[in-house]
Amino acid sequence: MTTTPRKFSIVCIPGDGIGVDITEAAVPSSRHALGHLRTFTFQFTTLDWSSKNYRQRGYYAPEGGIEGLKKYDAIYFGAVGWAWFVHPSSTEITLHLHLPPADVPDHISLWQMILPIRTTLNQYANVRPTRILPGTVSPLSACAADPSALDWVIVRENSEGEYSGHGGTTPSSAHAAHTVATEVSIFTRVGIARIDAHDGDEEQRAAARHGPLDTVFYEVAREYDGRVAYDKMLVDAMTVRMVTRPQSLDTIVATNLHADILSDLAAALSGSIGIAPSSNLDPSRTYPACSSRYMAAHRISLGRASPSDRGVSGAPPRWLDGSPGLVMERDWARESMVGTLQIV
Repeated sequence: MTTTPRKFSIVCIPGDGIGVDITEAAVPSSRHALGHLRTFTFQFTTLDWSSKNYRQRGYYAPEGGIEGLKKYDAIYFGAVGWAWFVHPSSTEITLHLHLPPADVPDHISLWQMILPIRTTLNQYANVRPTRILPGTVSPLSACAADPSALDWVIVRENSEGEYSGHGGTTPSSAHAAHTVATEVSIFTRVGIARIDAHDGDEEQRAAARHGPLDTVFYEVAREYDGRVAYDKMLVDAMTVRMVTRPQSLDTIVATNLHADILSDLAAALSGSIGIAPSSNLDPSRTYPACSSRYMAAHRISLGRASPSDRGVSGAPPRWLDGSPGLVMERDWARESMVGTLQIV
């Protein structure tokens, strides 16, 4: 008896620069990987919400466009914003000062497309797994002999905190030197409780965090008493621990800005920020998840950000637990895709 393969509808937003290169390589790679299976398929729809179009028409997503993303199973997002490049004679990443007209400052793409997608789709959890993959070398001496010493999941609160958008500039009409700028971080009990609960469901070994309303964290932690070991650290101390004692960490949950910084450090320590997967999730599975920057559909296919190495590689199944990137309800779908990508 023949069964019809389950079809997952994926909307692809290449964006700008390397985002276009990555999606052009990773989409056919994932199709090729799934060609070995008869259980499910991907149907891709591409939307051109690029900075070039923003310059021409004055907006990224058309009216109702972000709301329309709700009909898809997942969002595959490339990259958007300013162009960065590596000079052939330098190993330093440099901001291109002679940008082509298509480029738009980061704050515009952030507040007009990236954050509206997260808020509209209730993607309050940004989950970033990190480990040292075959073919990469960590700069940490502690991981030279044992790459498994670095195996983390960073859970970032993705809906409020330092990126709440509150604040502004109050000019002084009498004295320009007295102009005041404020940036207000908003933290709510419900926001902190739900990200801490997602962290508890995600891992079973150790959780470390720092942020306001720590009492909420301890309240949630008691619900997992005996199943999750946890401790608290200041964010600056956490950077030191990540470098000197990577094996002591499993999961790190932190505020929006702090986890944003720590996750980039984690990617660099894993040996390559170019293959770092990231998913913006609605853990309730009401709305689709968004893999950002690289092919992290369900966090198992990692498109390398290198012109000569845009392949895909499989992440271990433990990265998939509790993270509905493609809203795949059945374990066999996850396991089948992981195995296929490892073969490819």
